[in-house]
Amino acid sequence: MDLVIEARELTKTYKMGEIEVQALRGVSFQIERGEVVSIMGPSGSGKSTMMNTLGCLDRPTSGEYILDGESVGQMNDDQLASVRNRKVGFVFQSFNLLSRLTAIGNVELPLRYAGLMEGRKARAQIALEAVGLKDRMHHRPYELSGGQQQRVAVARALVNDPAIIMADEPTGNLDSKVGKEIMNLLLSLNKERGTTLIIVTHDPKIAEQTQRVIRLRDGELDLSEEERTGMKK
Repeated sequence: MDLVIEARELTKTYKMGEIEVQALRGVSFQIERGEVVSIMGPSGSGKSTMMNTLGCLDRPTSGEYILDGESVGQMNDDQLASVRNRKVGFVFQSFNLLSRLTAIGNVELPLRYAGLMEGRKARAQIALEAVGLKDRMHHRPYELSGGQQQRVAVARALVNDPAIIMADEPTGNLDSKVGKEIMNLLLSLNKERGTTLIIVTHDPKIAEQTQRVIRLRDGELDLSEEERTGMKK
């Protein structure tokens, strides 16, 4: 079994004054390389905390998190930032593009952060071509439609050839037709490149398109019979 993610008894506790809030309560699961997995749960279930942990935006209070063979749970901020840039591509609901940069400039950003000097523009061009934006490379975000902006965000997520792409409500700001196009794009990238795809969503129609659903409730796994037995669709 080729695992890209191993979460072992992850906990996350936030302190709010004298009050402690347990956002994750001993969560354990595995994700294989190339899987398409959705994370679901009601508000306050721990979805955002889980995404931040898996995406190396935050670290667990306890437990072990292994990403693509590296134990990252107890890394310091600089180490976490390095792993995040090398191993994780993000696609957010609100696109998170820099308005002053062109599409290709936005896609180049992860390569800049990685210190790559040579071949940066060529790699960004290839990523934009992969998402169907060959003729929009030099447009700024305000010159692009919502669907095109999200395609730029997808290109930015994949330009570093990450171990996983994390998509947080990637169709949330799009109409149904464009949202379907973005989902088809993400799924095609998974099929063609073998990129592991993790989608945080509240939409059952999105979750139905994934191979497996990880459900959270009150910071714990809310397991269905299918998930308890480890079966996939």
